[in-house]
Amino acid sequence: MAASTVSAITAADADKSLLRFITCGSVDDGKSTLLGRLLYDAGTVPDDQLAALARDSRRLHADAGDTLDFALLTDGLDAEREQGITIDVAYRYFHTARRSFIVADCPGHEQYTRNMATGASNAELAVVLVDARKGLLPQTRRHTYICSLLGIRQVVLAVNKMDLVDGDEAVYREISEAYRALAQGLGIARVECLPVIAPGGDNVGTRSAHMPWYQGPSLLELLESADAAPARAADFRMPVQWVNRPDQSFRGYAGTICGGRVAKGDEVVVQPGLQRARIERIVTADGELDSAGDGQAVTLCLDRELDASRGDVIADALRPAPVADQFTCHLLWLGDSALLPNRAYWLKLGTRTVNARVMAIKHKVDVNSQARLAARHLELNEVGYCTLGLDEEVAFEAYADNRTLGGFILIDRQNNATVACGMLDFALGRSANVHWQHVDIDKSVRAASKGQQPLCLWFTGLSGAGKSTVANLVERRLHALGCHTYLLDGDNVRHGINRDLGFTPEDRVENIRRIAEVAHLMVDAGLIVLVSVISPYRSERQSARELFAASEFMEVFVDTPLEECERRDPKGLYRKARAGAIRNFTGIDAPYERPEAPDIHLAGAGRRPEELAEQVVARIVATLDGGADD
Repeated sequence: MAASTVSAITAADADKSLLRFITCGSVDDGKSTLLGRLLYDAGTVPDDQLAALARDSRRLHADAGDTLDFALLTDGLDAEREQGITIDVAYRYFHTARRSFIVADCPGHEQYTRNMATGASNAELAVVLVDARKGLLPQTRRHTYICSLLGIRQVVLAVNKMDLVDGDEAVYREISEAYRALAQGLGIARVECLPVIAPGGDNVGTRSAHMPWYQGPSLLELLESADAAPARAADFRMPVQWVNRPDQSFRGYAGTICGGRVAKGDEVVVQPGLQRARIERIVTADGELDSAGDGQAVTLCLDRELDASRGDVIADALRPAPVADQFTCHLLWLGDSALLPNRAYWLKLGTRTVNARVMAIKHKVDVNSQARLAARHLELNEVGYCTLGLDEEVAFEAYADNRTLGGFILIDRQNNATVACGMLDFALGRSANVHWQHVDIDKSVRAASKGQQPLCLWFTGLSGAGKSTVANLVERRLHALGCHTYLLDGDNVRHGINRDLGFTPEDRVENIRRIAEVAHLMVDAGLIVLVSVISPYRSERQSARELFAASEFMEVFVDTPLEECERRDPKGLYRKARAGAIRNFTGIDAPYERPEAPDIHLAGAGRRPEELAEQVVARIVATLDGGADD
């Protein structure tokens, strides 16, 4: 991390209890200055770093004399120093005679809320700063709400810049009471408040002589006396990180225990399956152990060979973790583009990565008032309560019980960006009550009875590109060859199963999801199905492809320039869109993401539809003949 150094913890420090905490609040509340002063008062700033701090302070603040700018100790990015704000999360390790600390200095700007959530995800306490002149701001409320979501139940409220309100006790009391009410409503059990003047160190490392009406402890004293790690899950859990097999004589499952204890001879189960075994050895870098507990990195050797791999969870056989594929969860959206329900993402939970969809947004939360609001999508930094569906079962715990097996991230499958962090609440009952029913007549039998290989031809392109015309000609030609086919046209489908959908981004995603599922059923019936639909998003076309075997899907891109499509305008839609009578029209005020590697690329301008259709049929015949030879 830029601007951050987590120092190595010495053997002497290891004997002290460790507290992980964050500093957060609105921009310009003085977080970096407070943290820098805290490090200084704790006596953990080396002499050479103090000398460098003095030089930098004189260079940046020539009129301030020998006054030290403590924010420079943590604001290491050039952009941070230039703007006087925190951008990245700056981690610092320090210690006192009583305790060791790892602190994350979190940014205050709303656009960096995702960075703040990262820092809070591993913290046990939050130091929330408030400017005495401004009181509680929206970002203060947002950060406190996120702290509550991420399981932080201890907060120290530091009312900073008290010198700018002349040390007025009434101002401090008013802010403190308002914040306590906010925290209580969010379920934060313990709130300590104190007035501070960060640059001078008043009530930071020592008590302040300028505010004699405050008789409580300093910030450093509060941190030293705070509760340490929160209560952990009692039942044994260990996500498998990797299979340790250096040679044929050794096989172990490596990971970090995230709950409970395990000992030699204990019976365990590998989840999400039901394979059972007993612990034969517990191996660590320092030798073998008889038992191990929460937070320890170990390699477990079992008394028999099991099919276990990365992402599985080894758990107590008597009290295994619940297993499900549908959940309710809180979701903090971190992506620049909005969350669209039913779009496919990768979900990473513990060490397991699976495909996932947000099936519905039950409501989003106004972080200022905690009011529940109706929502069809989530924008950057918004929080929603959602239902989540996975393509396979996973072992999990509620986030309130186990952060490792209850906290997850969503990853954009197109660019690998982390777009959300989430907290599992509980599994949906239908997840455990719906099972696959075996049938004797399967796809291969149905296809054999028709004497053909089932296939999905997915025609995509702009409105007016010629998709439906070419698809119709292709179906006529295949029918003449004796093939069993069905054509799913986007407009026709909207008269039936998709008549409830409009043309918003959310509805477009759901429109393609439904059509792809219907096409999948038709291929399962042994048919050659032709789908003609704009399908403007690469993500949804990829999700459609993944429903089929590799040999069963062909993306056909009818590549007709927008100018030619507008010239044709067979339904008069472009004219209406240009006049503003139609909104969210693909190519005009809604995007079309061109296929990057279509299976068949048709140049839609300057060629007759019959020629394009023959090009598709020739490719299909060649493919099917090749499959028959195989």
